[in-house]
Amino acid sequence: MARLLIISGIVLIIVGLAWEARGGVPWQRLPGDLVLRVGDMRIHVLWAVSLLLSVVLSLLLWMTRR
Repeated sequence: MARLLIISGIVLIIVGLAWEARGGVPWQRLPGDLVLRVGDMRIHVLWAVSLLLSVVLSLLLWMTRR
């Protein structure tokens, strides 16, 4: 379990650095994502991105347990 957490942390650091270097991810604006505007404030609710990442991570974890 500790090894999985360490590897996950390293992967998250690498993804975070790549995210900053690239200026975002290519799937930032998917159908289903909401942008709420209240005055000068904008709130981005990324439903589709969250669902996509959840499915991908679930599949990866499922494959590593087999």
